[in-house]
Amino acid sequence: MGRSRRTLPEELLLLALDPTTGTTAQPQSLDLGLAGAQLVELALAGRIAPDGDRIAVVVPRPTGDPTLDSALELLRRRGAPVRAVHWIGGPRLGLRQTYLSHLERCGMVAAVPGQMCGVLPTTRYQATDTAISREIRARLDSAIRTGVPPDPRTAALAALAHAVGLGKHLYPGNEGRSSRSRLRDLIRHDPMGGLVAHAVMDVQNGVAAQPRRTAAGRQAGGPGARSAPEPARGVPAQPRHGSMARAAVH
Repeated sequence: MGRSRRTLPEELLLLALDPTTGTTAQPQSLDLGLAGAQLVELALAGRIAPDGDRIAVVVPRPTGDPTLDSALELLRRRGAPVRAVHWIGGPRLGLRQTYLSHLERCGMVAAVPGQMCGVLPTTRYQATDTAISREIRARLDSAIRTGVPPDPRTAALAALAHAVGLGKHLYPGNEGRSSRSRLRDLIRHDPMGGLVAHAVMDVQNGVAAQPRRTAAGRQAGGPGARSAPEPARGVPAQPRHGSMARAAVH
């Protein structure tokens, strides 16, 4: 996978980044969304594919993106296909910070040091190339405004943005109500994006233990499926203790 193209986790994070405060909207659910965006990106790269409500590795070859390849290797080690809701609901400690640091290295955001309560060192992030964020936003706006079915990448981005609750951040107030509704409707235009978005929402709603039903009405988990572990919510990166530690405030 060439690095000339931004990945879906990067685009979702840039969408969530508030240009005024330097923090990310919906930080808890965003961690889940980033894990889901990794799955969609791997599917777009032909490395994984949906199998009912599960994810199966079909080509274990690395993509060239270290963060995506780490996720791909973890999926490969599972052996059997894993339910998307279990994967997304697993611990995601530090995933958001990993992507923020990556965007900083790429020059797309700049770290701005500060303090919390005048004591605890913090780091906020400001976009350095607002044209990139505007281009990402314009793709969503166009899909919402025109009603033309978007490309799979944009459809998946819309599905994830809705799933993590970015609708009110992107289209606030009563005047944004119709846009939020159309953003939600875009979820149907990409099967993988829809599967992942529903899994993100299931984890947030605490229903990860309930297998989704297929169109035929049978449980996707099938007979003999293993019981689901307690779903874990997205956990933001915790500040390290000590006078030299910096806490990332998102």
